[in-house]
Amino acid sequence: MKVLAIIPAYNEEEALMGTVSLLRETCPDIDYLVVNDGSSDGTAAIMRKNRINGVTLPVNCGLTSGVRTGMKYALRHGYDAAVQIDADGQHLPEYVPLMARTMQEQNADIVIASRYLDGTVKPSGARGVGSHLISGLIKLTTGTKITDPTSGMRMYNRRMIRFFATGFDVAPEPDTVAYVARKGGTVVEVPCTMRERQGGESYLKLGNAIRYMARTCVSILLFQWLR
Repeated sequence: MKVLAIIPAYNEEEALMGTVSLLRETCPDIDYLVVNDGSSDGTAAIMRKNRINGVTLPVNCGLTSGVRTGMKYALRHGYDAAVQIDADGQHLPEYVPLMARTMQEQNADIVIASRYLDGTVKPSGARGVGSHLISGLIKLTTGTKITDPTSGMRMYNRRMIRFFATGFDVAPEPDTVAYVARKGGTVVEVPCTMRERQGGESYLKLGNAIRYMARTCVSILLFQWLR
């Protein structure tokens, strides 16, 4: 499979170089594209200095636009699959080959790297409650069990690349996973471990996390049925 790693980056000057270096070392046969989402820190300078393959958006457009930019690149260059890897260093690229094999063997549309699939780690805190709720809603509305619906490390096949690149309202979020499953797509998980972010600050602090979970639940229950 010809796989592209899409790395959305917003103000990730502390972790970006480590993330790209680890990907290069671990998966030398996989191409990558960093999408600098209008960062106000030194992310763009690091990309230029280290000749990192990527593009820079003129203003901050958000995660969805960053991923869509990568999907358009993947579509135009004929990739068989695209995997999203966070620039903050949480996602370990050692799982990318497993995700690709699983996609081929199970003819999957989406493969999710799950922290909770093997049961050794349990979601906790407010985000854990939200994750359980989203999992339950996806199971209720689609019949598909997803143990880690908020995992950002997802691989998409060629059909999904086109869906993201050309779709009007498609985001790399759990409600899109639910929508694909409800429409008959195949969504599977593989077990993984993840690290703490290697620098910078997370957008999903408590208040933002609660709002994110609420919007996602409403979308799964209501809005996706109108699409």
